[in-house]
Amino acid sequence: MMKAAVFHGAHQPLTIEEIPTPTPKAGEILVRVAACGVCHTDLHYIDHNVPTFKKPPLVLGHEVSGTIAAIGPGPAHWKEGDRVLLPAVYGCGQCRMCRAGRENICENMVMFGNNVDGGYAEYVIAPAKDAIPLPQEIPLVEGAIIADATTTPYHAVVNRGRVRPGDSVVVFGCGGVGLNLVQIAAAVGAQVVAVDVVEAKLDWACKLGAAHVINAKSVERVDKEIRKLTGGGADVAFEAIGNPATQAQAFASVRTGGRFVVVGYSEKPMTLDTGRVMYREIEVIGSLGCRAVDYPRVLELAQQGKIKVAELVTGKFPLDEINAAFDALRRGEGIRSVIVPEQ
Repeated sequence: MMKAAVFHGAHQPLTIEEIPTPTPKAGEILVRVAACGVCHTDLHYIDHNVPTFKKPPLVLGHEVSGTIAAIGPGPAHWKEGDRVLLPAVYGCGQCRMCRAGRENICENMVMFGNNVDGGYAEYVIAPAKDAIPLPQEIPLVEGAIIADATTTPYHAVVNRGRVRPGDSVVVFGCGGVGLNLVQIAAAVGAQVVAVDVVEAKLDWACKLGAAHVINAKSVERVDKEIRKLTGGGADVAFEAIGNPATQAQAFASVRTGGRFVVVGYSEKPMTLDTGRVMYREIEVIGSLGCRAVDYPRVLELAQQGKIKVAELVTGKFPLDEINAAFDALRRGEGIRSVIVPEQ
């Protein structure tokens, strides 16, 4: 048996329960969870009634680092004790999207803590083919946030936003994902403007490479300020909040011929000026997760110190205190918290 935080339905706290420890089948590994990141995506299930693919009861959590505790039958290139990072989502490898190298939008995509049980537990089952080796230079606990909070922004900046050295970039929202958008865009050579309403988060954005910050509460129109700072508008704008109002502001901040990248999830539609999209040739682009093939690139950036990882983990909670961790997230405290089952 193992201890897990179990989700039974929206608008209820997670309950700490003893459930059977899963046994890995052929092609699977059992991972002893070192840490699992606390993410807004989980709040969508808990607070906003967004349905999970697997009906509750379900173990949430999709930012997992850990060590291999057991290996299923059949050939495997892993051994017990290996340090691993689990991608937040994994593909089937056989559908049209996977064959096109876009496994992050696999037609049969599986997400931890959504389609299958996730990482708010002492152990989690994962496909052996999808686990990523975690280098010794990256701390095991803090490294958990790379599984989503760092790789999702990497995909958004590099693959979807196609940010190049010298580009002007604006990031709306400086939470865990937003701050990583800031530091990755800066790492690839962009001039970054960060927008938020919390001064402490804007201070973090400066530490992580933002050239300019704007407190949206202190200006009349954010898009006008951005156009002043960038000489006519950002080449690429990212919205990492999932709010129709800030999505509209981000879109309005883009120059002619620029790109607006939607990173934050919203259950509500935004109003889009399609006349401006057409007349100014603005690209509106969605970005989801990250391809497994890009994880080693992100790990390399972290190893080289080009991006910070451990510094962004501002809270560690034992499994028993997971509901307190979500309360802290609701209050907007810190940058990223992790659940550490064996604390």
